[in-house]
Amino acid sequence: MTMLKFIVCFIAGIGAGLGTGFAGMSAAAVIAPMLITFLGLPAYEAVGIALASDVLASAVSAYTYGKNKNLDVRNGLVMMVTVLIFTLVGSFTASLVPNSTMGSFSVFMTLLLGIKFIVKPVMTTKESMGEVSAKKRFIQSVISGTVVGFICGFIGAGGGMMMLLLLTSVLGYELKTAVGTSVFIMAFTAFTGAMSHFAIGGMPDIGCLVFCVASTLLWARIAAKFANKASPATLNRATGVVLAVLGIAILGVNYFA
Repeated sequence: MTMLKFIVCFIAGIGAGLGTGFAGMSAAAVIAPMLITFLGLPAYEAVGIALASDVLASAVSAYTYGKNKNLDVRNGLVMMVTVLIFTLVGSFTASLVPNSTMGSFSVFMTLLLGIKFIVKPVMTTKESMGEVSAKKRFIQSVISGTVVGFICGFIGAGGGMMMLLLLTSVLGYELKTAVGTSVFIMAFTAFTGAMSHFAIGGMPDIGCLVFCVASTLLWARIAAKFANKASPATLNRATGVVLAVLGIAILGVNYFA
């Protein structure tokens, strides 16, 4: 059983780490369905492990992007605070609405966003980013954080993908800065989510936790280093391919396994 755990967690960590390092994707979208399907873990425990795996992976990715000056800390903090507040609002709202689950949301968004980066890459430059006023950027960050937080709280999925979409499409970030800022935010939100899961549900399977954290951290580091050295065109293609493949794989795990 330990060998099966290692194999499943290592493979899940590859997908989660690549998704995090390349696109700021939440590890929960990859790891949770793998642990539920192949190891039979309860969904709540699986999500807690996935969020814990996300913490270090997002943190090391954010460090790598920040070291290469591809991270907007100031607006990232504004967006992070708004995300955390409106996640609580969305969660409370969801508790009042019966049968309002949208579990497939993040999976389809991952696939569609991957196709989008391949077909229509983000070629915004840092120079054009600098033309936006600080006040406008602040307002955009608050609005985007509100949207992301509410959706995460209401349907429990899609945070990383929603952030990447809004950072590139609404705030006009170039791709590397968008991913760097996204993983910076996700490190804090994942930590909050993981701690709440463990506090409510108790400690998870330690073997799964250790294997998933280690594998996700390793592959996130590899992906982040590659992404910061790649040209914008190459990074768009690589991000698109990773997201599209992960989207198809998760769909397969969810519906065909």
